[in-house]
Amino acid sequence: MGALLQTRDLTKHFGGLVALSRVNLDVAEGSIVGLIGPNGAGKTTLFNCLTGVHAPDRGDIVFSGKSIRGLKCHVITRLGISRTFQNIRLFNHMTSLENVLVGRHCRMRAGVWGAVTRGKGAVKEERGAFRRAEAILEFVGLADRADTLAKNLPYGDQRRLEIARALATEPKLLLLDEPTAGMNPQETDGLRQFIHRVRREMGLTILLIEHDMRVVMGISDKVIVLDNGAKISEGAPKAVQNDPKVIEAYLGRGAGNLKRRVTAVRPEDAR
Repeated sequence: MGALLQTRDLTKHFGGLVALSRVNLDVAEGSIVGLIGPNGAGKTTLFNCLTGVHAPDRGDIVFSGKSIRGLKCHVITRLGISRTFQNIRLFNHMTSLENVLVGRHCRMRAGVWGAVTRGKGAVKEERGAFRRAEAILEFVGLADRADTLAKNLPYGDQRRLEIARALATEPKLLLLDEPTAGMNPQETDGLRQFIHRVRREMGLTILLIEHDMRVVMGISDKVIVLDNGAKISEGAPKAVQNDPKVIEAYLGRGAGNLKRRVTAVRPEDAR
C-alpha cells in the first residue's frame, strides 16, 4: 500500500530545545506503526505537529497526498486524522454517549442556526449522529454504559471511550498516545486485540506511541524509534529490537540486548 502519511525533515524547537530534528517517516495505508523511544524523545511532540497543536519550524507533513502543515486542529480532524492522549481527556461530567457525540460534531453540517430552528435537515442529522454514536459504543463494548458519566467508568473503559470518541470523527488515521498506560495485564491484552480489530473491521491506519515493548512488538507492522528528537531506527519489530542504536538509547552504552526488556511475544499476539 502507498503511504497515507509522510513527514519530511520535520523539525520543532522550543526555545533552545530541539524537540524534533529532521524527522522523516512514512506510514503505509492500512498498517499499524509503533512509535517508541525514551522519555523526552519527541514522540508526543510529533503527534502534536501531526494534529495541528504545534506548527513545525521546518519540514512538511503530507497526508493523503496533500500538505497539512500549518492547518488548524479542526481542519486536520475533518481531513481524517484523530487522536487519543497519554493522559485521558474525557468530558468527565458528560455521559459516554455525549462524549462520543462530541466526536461526531466535525461531521455535522447544520450549524448553530440549524440547531436553533430545528429544521427537518438538522433533526435528521441529529438522529443520525445519535445512531452512529450508539453503534460506536457497541463496537468498543460500552453500549451498556451509554448513560454513565465518563468519570464513573473504570479506567480501562475510559481508555476505550476516548478511542470511541476518536472513531466518531471518521478518521483514516488514528493516533494512539500510550493506549495501554496504567492498564493491568488483562486490560492490556484486551486492548491489544481491540486495536487489531479496529484495523481489521474499520480499515484504519494506526500510529501508536507505546512504552510496553510486548505490545509494540506484538502489534506493529513497523516500528520507528526516536531519541533526542531524531529518528534512529526504523523497520520490522524484530530488526529494531536488535538494533544497537536502539539498545543504547534505552539501556545506555554497553548494555545488553534489548530483548531482556521485552517479555516474549506469543505467536497469537502478532496476528
